[in-house]
Amino acid sequence: MPLVRVTMIKGKSPEYIAQLSQSIYNSLVEAYLMPENDMFQIIEQVDPGSFIYDRKFGIDGERSGDFVLINIESDARRRDEKQAFVARLVEKLAASPGISPNDVFVRLSVNTVMDDWSFGGGKVASDIEYPAA
Repeated sequence: MPLVRVTMIKGKSPEYIAQLSQSIYNSLVEAYLMPENDMFQIIEQVDPGSFIYDRKFGIDGERSGDFVLINIESDARRRDEKQAFVARLVEKLAASPGISPNDVFVRLSVNTVMDDWSFGGGKVASDIEYPAA
């Protein structure tokens, strides 16, 4: 049940946003063991002066104005799953919409119990009976 929040500088087209969203979703399904159709994303574009980041910290090379900060909140994953996901994510985003790996900053945040989520209907997720796969 990942909740994805992406922050970037204003000015991207609806097509760019759709490609970004789809690449994140596909990476989550393929490498983060997320169920299909579990898509909840917030993509926010902010004024350049409201998005402050170092152009060189922690990378070889430099970040550009296409820098994106991707926060993903989900249940816990193993280290190898996180590594596979981040590698797949930068690969997918480089292909579509064309974001350099140096411009992808990922923060993975963990919820430890299903009681931390509610998908609607006034119930916490642990109270929902899911159909067998």
